[in-house]
Amino acid sequence: MKSIDHRPAVIVDAVTKRFSLKHTHSMKETFIAWTKRKQLTSDFTALSDMSFVVPEGESVAIMGYNGSGKSTLLKLMSGVLRPDTGKVLTRGHVAGLIEVGAGFHPDLTGRENVYLNAAILGMQKAEIDAIFEQIVDFAEIREFLDQEVKHYSSGMFMRLAFSVAIHVRLDILLVDEILSVGDAPFREKCKLKFEEMIAERKTMVVVSHDMEMVRQLCSRGIVIKRGKLRFDGPIEEAVAYLESEAYQLDD
Repeated sequence: MKSIDHRPAVIVDAVTKRFSLKHTHSMKETFIAWTKRKQLTSDFTALSDMSFVVPEGESVAIMGYNGSGKSTLLKLMSGVLRPDTGKVLTRGHVAGLIEVGAGFHPDLTGRENVYLNAAILGMQKAEIDAIFEQIVDFAEIREFLDQEVKHYSSGMFMRLAFSVAIHVRLDILLVDEILSVGDAPFREKCKLKFEEMIAERKTMVVVSHDMEMVRQLCSRGIVIKRGKLRFDGPIEEAVAYLESEAYQLDD
């Protein structure tokens, strides 16, 4: 097993994130609710006082059932969202695969979106030129490269977004459940690329319901439920905890 650097790559320190939920869907409903003095919004706490550290070079799975706060946590790490209290710190270049097609402009071609997306991730044009062919070859969508991406399927979006993210200069890779939209050969290809990045000591934070994949890729599992950290430890123990009665009963 590769050694883990003790310098932190990601610090999540006492983070709480709330969202405001609307109880009306139109101006008419809002007016009626207001006249009847009904509550128009309520707060939902997606994450509550969350704290942990990911050292450089470690591969960590964020685990929990739907609605537990996993994707919100990844968005905070990527900088898409900001915490209401606490702080999230990252060291180095961060690349995120959080939503299919995020950062892509629908009216631009695949070729144009490669340059746009890579630029958003901090690359200069000359750097993108140098890796462009690698990105296209890995994505396996060369024949569609000059079509507008609004005509792409979700699978084509994912292939191109994943290929850009893993070929740009990065120190931390954040991956949500989006790989589920790919076909089996491409998922295997992605898994092999993950293993290559782990060997290169890249830091990875993975959200997935695929327990076999996280067992293969991650050495550590962080289990959350209803926005609270419930377990943090070796991946096999984390999987066992998630599947145990203790997790079901833990409120």
